[in-house]
Amino acid sequence: MRTARLRTVHPVLWAGWAALAAGAVLCVLGWYGVSGERYAERQLPYLASCTVPGAALIIAGAVLLTHGRNALAAARVEELYGLLVTAEPAGPEESGQTVTAPLAVSGDLLMVPGGTLWHRADCPLVAGKAEAVPVDSKLVASGELGPCPICEPAEETD
Repeated sequence: MRTARLRTVHPVLWAGWAALAAGAVLCVLGWYGVSGERYAERQLPYLASCTVPGAALIIAGAVLLTHGRNALAAARVEELYGLLVTAEPAGPEESGQTVTAPLAVSGDLLMVPGGTLWHRADCPLVAGKAEAVPVDSKLVASGELGPCPICEPAEETD
């Protein structure tokens, strides 16, 4: 998927390169003409007809290239934005609905030795970890462990 603006940028870039090339050719011709004349009054026509317009074309070419590259970048950003906007949401979180249910619903509570939180057994933070052990009710009662904010376990243990 290419935007129309992206297709119109290429002529600006080509015009910039052409202006740079024409300006360089005119500057070389002006230099060659000036270098062959001994007197300043005979050098002025070459400066006026070749070198000054050549320098102006070089500046114009640089401006066109800069504008073309900026327009190319802007067209790419617009294309990416269009792709982002047209993408459909995958789940209820992206469609604006809030998910109120906890991520884990298991009744078994686990903790990691040395940790400060207790988790449900299917919490993504402890699921599949071999070092996770069942929660000691004495630790929970003493307040050394707090509930996991991700899986939101119940405070009473079985």
